[in-house]
Amino acid sequence: MKVALVHDWLIHMRGGEKVLDALAELYPDATLYTLFVDRKKISPNLARLKIKTSFLQYFPGIKSYYRWLLPILPWAIRSVKVEGADLVISSSHCVAKGIRMPAAAYHVCYCHTPMRYLWGFQDVYFNRYLSPVRFLINAVFFFLKKWDLGTNERVNLFVANSEYIKTRIKTVYGRDAQVVHPPLETDFFKPHGVSGKFYLAVSHFVPYKRMDLVIEAFNRLERQLVVIGSGPLAAQYQNLRKNEQISFLGGVNDEELRKAYSGARALIFPAEEDFGIVPLEAQACGTPVIAFRRGGSLETVKSGVFFDEQTPEAIREAVLRFEGQSYDRVEVSKKVQPFGRKYFLENMKKTIESHYANKGVAS
Repeated sequence: MKVALVHDWLIHMRGGEKVLDALAELYPDATLYTLFVDRKKISPNLARLKIKTSFLQYFPGIKSYYRWLLPILPWAIRSVKVEGADLVISSSHCVAKGIRMPAAAYHVCYCHTPMRYLWGFQDVYFNRYLSPVRFLINAVFFFLKKWDLGTNERVNLFVANSEYIKTRIKTVYGRDAQVVHPPLETDFFKPHGVSGKFYLAVSHFVPYKRMDLVIEAFNRLERQLVVIGSGPLAAQYQNLRKNEQISFLGGVNDEELRKAYSGARALIFPAEEDFGIVPLEAQACGTPVIAFRRGGSLETVKSGVFFDEQTPEAIREAVLRFEGQSYDRVEVSKKVQPFGRKYFLENMKKTIESHYANKGVAS
């Protein structure tokens, strides 16, 4: 059986890319298709694969402006054709599931989320633009939605990363999905040392992650906050800081991230996330989580407290409530072990093979 893997783009190693990395372990001889790639930023497990890209690979500086190319991404992914594959597994949060495939290939889509820009999160991304610009965006999105729905016809099986995304797939696409949670690297993320006095936030700096709320909350709290991450809103977040106890570390390597997780008093997680690997990594290191009570956090946060509104005041109140509780770091880590990588590999292999054996039937 010849296998092809498909991913939207490869310029970092975040949650979606870690799923792809595990899929590459399951299918080490697969060919990998993507819109564009930075081989220096991906894992050795992915870099060793044969990788085929779209014409976007040859656009200078593509990493700095690819978000503005969303209207042409369907055309770009359609310019890439999977050849000679019996099984195609797309790891998709944008357009990957729309790739051209051999007519007889069986297509499994591991869906991280129906495209956020189109389905339900437009205001988060685009409400800062003037009305004429939003009108043009909505006009473009009308056609993108039609294209996105049309690509579902070539998906034989949807696999969702969470029960939350399973529900969204049913709502948006009208399709059922199996749930296989993303892999947590439990062999790497472990309790180490003792927790410190600082709170931690780890995120890509984009609008829906709502890191602005965390900064504003800690502007009013006499507490230390360490922020790890980077992205388009970095300068804006720096300007929000009023409390000298808030520090930004930028992007860090895995060893530094593990050290930060292990040393934190708690992780602050304000996003309505599709799944969210960050809270699991923190808990694997023995650190509880203060999270927004929506989305994937309801499945991944096993130790900590929730808040019910995305406001600085709700976060501030949750921090104070958290400080009245105590946690055993070893027990915090034990509770998330069932999310480990070996369970992902076992569940994904079983799910794919059982459905591929009956590949005449679409889910």
